[in-house]
Amino acid sequence: MPRIPDLPGAPVPQRSEYDTWLKQSVARLCGLDNPTRFPGSQPVSFGTKDLEKLESQDFWVCEKSDGVRVLLLILTNLESGSQDVFIIDRHNTYRRLNGFFFPHWDKPQKPLRSSLLDGELVIDVDPRTGLEKLRFLAFDCLIVDEQNVMNRTLDRRYGRLMEWFYTPYSKMMKEFPHVAESQPFEILVKKVNPSYRVDDVFNIDMPALQHGSDGLIYTCVNTFYSPGTDSNILKWKPPSENSIDFKLVLRFPAIRTKPKEPDYFAKPIFELHVWTGDRAGIPQYEMYDVMRVEDDEWEKLKTSGQQLDDRIVEVHWDVQNECWRMMRFRDDKPAGNHKSVVENILKSIADGVEKETLLSKSTAIRNAWKIRQGQPTSQPQPPPPPPPNRTQSSSHLQPLPGPQQQSQPLPPRPTSAPRPPPIPSLPDAKPRYGPIATSPWSKVAGPTTVGGMYR
Repeated sequence: MPRIPDLPGAPVPQRSEYDTWLKQSVARLCGLDNPTRFPGSQPVSFGTKDLEKLESQDFWVCEKSDGVRVLLLILTNLESGSQDVFIIDRHNTYRRLNGFFFPHWDKPQKPLRSSLLDGELVIDVDPRTGLEKLRFLAFDCLIVDEQNVMNRTLDRRYGRLMEWFYTPYSKMMKEFPHVAESQPFEILVKKVNPSYRVDDVFNIDMPALQHGSDGLIYTCVNTFYSPGTDSNILKWKPPSENSIDFKLVLRFPAIRTKPKEPDYFAKPIFELHVWTGDRAGIPQYEMYDVMRVEDDEWEKLKTSGQQLDDRIVEVHWDVQNECWRMMRFRDDKPAGNHKSVVENILKSIADGVEKETLLSKSTAIRNAWKIRQGQPTSQPQPPPPPPPNRTQSSSHLQPLPGPQQQSQPLPPRPTSAPRPPPIPSLPDAKPRYGPIATSPWSKVAGPTTVGGMYR
């Protein structure tokens, strides 16, 4: 699994006066009532019904990077001309960054005014040298130059992101390359494609990536930016690779000679607890299922010396062995998936769409797109540009097909759509929730460390 990047910058103390002021400032810029809520949008899982959605509406598609979702905040003091830069994670915590300056789009000698961008931090690995580089891939914006663009469509927001933020910034970086030495990460704009060119994402974009990718993100072009869960943003993964975030809780067996004492040197039961919401600000969990961990995997976990209890763990369903298997810990997430989300993910696994099915729908999606734009569906289109030398994430200048661009001749429509592959054995989609029973071998009893390993 690709390594999840550590967040750079100095953390702003939670519930401090400065933290409160920052959150109120962001809420005011975005026009939001609740300053304690993370202002970013969240996708929903892709299902069979969404194939019709792709055909009836215009969507853009890009690869789903395996990184950390953050917002980039720029707060500009117009009197002094200074800029304070932060990243905001999904915990809605702020980290202050040094070394950045963002020029104004019209008057580069002046600073860009307050802005809020959406994106993700990834670790790119140079395939030749093996060197790692931290990059922020911007894909949307809420505020640019103190102008709220959340009530504009995606194509307008993306245009502002490029013209008002990235173009002047990248020009400055070319003219003054030494500035990069003081910056904690590089900033790029993520490449997007119209939904009917998903084959380009699979065959051109993904192979050129220098970081991990675990699926696709479809975003509706004609809708506004909506904080919280947004049904117009679709997260696609192959059904067998859909994952769920739970809280991991270890339950140790009893010592044979002392049945009331837990044996911390034995392999425990790895319980998966599902998040049911917060009560008085404290996350509440219920027992959901157990995770299979082989003996050799347990030995590796022990030798890591890391805390294992009470951490958010990402798991996937092992179809062959019909069990949950660990993928990695997700310390970047404030809680596991809510039980309603778990139900939806299970349904998306059972109702998943394979890659071949997505590709087979491209012609119909493209024809419907062209018809909505009043274009003939058989006009020639220039061949796609060759793949760039560097990661496709930095290829931000690829134009999206618009009303003035032409398209290549369509292949003959198949007489019958290819059948998707059969769905393999899937986890039971019925809820398995219930109150957590008090364990006689509770992890909270006994020493905090065993054999040098934190419990």
